[in-house]
This record gives sequence, structure tokens and C-alpha cells, in this order.
Amino acid sequence: MSNVKLAFASPVTLTITNANLASSATAGWQSAVQDNSSNLYIDALFEIVLAAVNTAPSGSKAIFLYAWGTVDSSGSDFTGTGTNIPGTSEATLTFPDVTANIVPMPLLGVVPYSTQNKAINSGLFSIAKCFGGILPPKYGVAMVNNSGMTLSVTSAKIVPVYATIV
Repeated sequence: MSNVKLAFASPVTLTITNANLASSATAGWQSAVQDNSSNLYIDALFEIVLAAVNTAPSGSKAIFLYAWGTVDSSGSDFTGTGTNIPGTSEATLTFPDVTANIVPMPLLGVVPYSTQNKAINSGLFSIAKCFGGILPPKYGVAMVNNSGMTLSVTSAKIVPVYATIV
């Protein structure tokens, strides 16, 4: 008798050239678009690792993570943040003030920054949960740093999840 089980693809290491953000309620980062149109993964888990920074927490004392995606096959009609919507490449991204406004992207998770000079490994965040449990054909992640520190991002990874028959 066969069983259907979850399996994990090799982690995708995201480009983080623009991810070392100063603390701000509006200045953010976006990953490059991830193309799921042929692999058809059922989920993708996101993790971010931050180096220790000797700056006291302030502001919201957190890094806010968001997901964005599209069902558009051209991959250009992404979940927006008002007039500034994600593009296909890793870049900075301007958000509405996350301390005062609703962000028109689903919240992926929050990484608390409560203790200075301590490295942070985020939890694993399910991207599919942001879209009703279904991973879109094209998707990505974005973040806003409102922690009080300037980020020192060590890595950002996505681990695709699929079903296999064993």
C-alpha cells in the first residue's frame, strides 16, 4: 500500500543585497519572484537569520514579514502595497507606514527584537497559509524593519514543500 507524505526540496538561498535595512516604518525589502508554475509545490517555508547587533530595541521592536504573489502567468500582477508593488527582482520596496496603516499584503510573520546583541533565527513561516493554504504560481517575500536596529541579514531561505508517494 502506498502512502502520500510531505517532502522537502533543496533550500533556495535568496539574494539579500538590499536586505540590510535601517529601522523604518516604511523602508522595506522584497525578494526576487519565485516561480512555482512548473514545480507546483504545495507550500514553501521561509526563514531569515539575523546577526547580533548591539543596538537597543525601539519602535515596534520587530521585523514584519509579508508574502506577495500572483496567479497572472506573466508574473507581473503582484499583490500590491498601494503605488509601490513588488517587481520580479530582489530590491528595496516602500511600504505604507506599518505602525499606522494596513499593508495590502498578507502578513507572513513577525520576528521580535527584544534583546540587543543577540543573533536571531526566525521561526519557519508558511507562505501558502498567506494565500488560503495554496501556494501561488509566482510568489515572494517582503519585510519591513521597525526594530530600532539596522539589520545584518545573514541569510534568507525558502524551502519548497511537495507531496510524494512512498
